[in-house]
Amino acid sequence: MTATSTTPPDAPPRPASQQIADHVTAWPGVTSGLGERGELGFRVGRREIGHLHGDRVAHFGFPKEVGAALRAAGRVGPHPVAPDKPAWGARALRDQADVDDAIALMRINYDRVVAKHGVPDAG
Repeated sequence: MTATSTTPPDAPPRPASQQIADHVTAWPGVTSGLGERGELGFRVGRREIGHLHGDRVAHFGFPKEVGAALRAAGRVGPHPVAPDKPAWGARALRDQADVDDAIALMRINYDRVVAKHGVPDAG
């Protein structure tokens, strides 16, 4: 799945974090907030689907086999805290293709969480 931009062609580019946050928080049940290390995390209920460190990098946790497959495909690299854990991944945000794939990677986690636990109640 690829995200599409809604920015007018003459507008200055929006920061990666804003593009990702606007897109991901539009999904039913997703909330966002700052974590202990200043990261912007995205959750479905109490389950994190990914987080951002500014406009530089997105971090993810996947089931081990999913993370390993994404790493083998070159879609994520090692997470700096746990480079030997295939379940943890990082994606640098260098260009629009990286932003679009970070959104798609969060969607993988979103779909997995919603399939298993459903969309949390708004209240």
